[in-house]
Amino acid sequence: MVTINLGMLHYVLDHVYGAFVHRTKLSTPFFSRGWGGSKLDLLEKLIKQLFPQVEGQNWPPCLIDPIWKTHWETKSAWLRVGEFKTPCDDQILGALPPECHDARVAFLAPKFVPSHKLACVVHLAGTGDHTFERRLRLGGPLLKENIATMVLESPFYGKRRPVMQRGSKLLCVSDLLLLGRATIEEARSLLHWLDAEAGFGKLGVCGLSMGGVHAAMVGSLHPTPVATLPFLSPHSAVVAFCEGILKHGTAWEALRKDLAKEEVTLTLEEVQERLRSVLSLTDVTRFPIPKNPQAVIFVAATDDGYIPNHSVLELQKAWPGSEVRWVTGGHVSSFLLHNGEFRRAIVDGLSRLTWKESSFWAFDSD
Repeated sequence: MVTINLGMLHYVLDHVYGAFVHRTKLSTPFFSRGWGGSKLDLLEKLIKQLFPQVEGQNWPPCLIDPIWKTHWETKSAWLRVGEFKTPCDDQILGALPPECHDARVAFLAPKFVPSHKLACVVHLAGTGDHTFERRLRLGGPLLKENIATMVLESPFYGKRRPVMQRGSKLLCVSDLLLLGRATIEEARSLLHWLDAEAGFGKLGVCGLSMGGVHAAMVGSLHPTPVATLPFLSPHSAVVAFCEGILKHGTAWEALRKDLAKEEVTLTLEEVQERLRSVLSLTDVTRFPIPKNPQAVIFVAATDDGYIPNHSVLELQKAWPGSEVRWVTGGHVSSFLLHNGEFRRAIVDGLSRLTWKESSFWAFDSD
């Protein structure tokens, strides 16, 4: 009788999928145009400014003013699509491609429920998630729990993708840092809008893979408690691009040649160490502990070929009080099969927050 190790099967599936997507000639690799020159120097400096000098101190989110259009509505729910100017400061705005300057967001909510009795979760995009649809499908069943869903289109993705970029393969290392910084600021502004302008009673932020890293950063830096729900996410982009399957989809030779313009010729190992150093800026364990760590729930896969188990556990250790939940599977299979577990984590994370007091004015949910 032949027995099959299902864990190994999930792990192999990740590697087969990764080999097809990242080792074939079907698309360009990540960072095919190098490091990003002066943009990278600027971003390294600005990202270091994310870390507050005093424990518990965070810079306030910028207020935004989305323009909404109703996409569809039924007797019990509506979907609106909004646009707003990215709240990034002039330095970040100058480094972002023009296509990224206007942000887009989809907003799914139940009708006839006062906003102070509703929760809302901002869903951030994973690598390759260019549309609203997958995240709306994740959030849709939560309407019956009085949980609304807000889906942010990432910079460099969807209609915000630069003309010269093919698919999800960012052209420069600086683009990855720009994507992250802009996503953090836009998500924090959306949470601020949901709180101060729309009057929602509870708030959360979630994301899968890369989106989970950004969700953890947003939850850490937001000035008020929010449920923070990273799914299938590492503690740092170092893990994804220097240790996981994505290292096979990285343009190492282009990075080496770009460095060689300024320095002596470097070995592949030295180039990888340079990228590791730059991406260490994305290490979430360096970020402040969220205001309510009990409302932080990580969902991780037992046999993830992209994200090693130790990476998830490092975040839990850095944020005492947070919870890790394990699902059986790899990165790809868990993404496909465990939406129920992701929804359960959203519900449970929000349940660990207290409802805020209702205000006189509330967002129109009719």
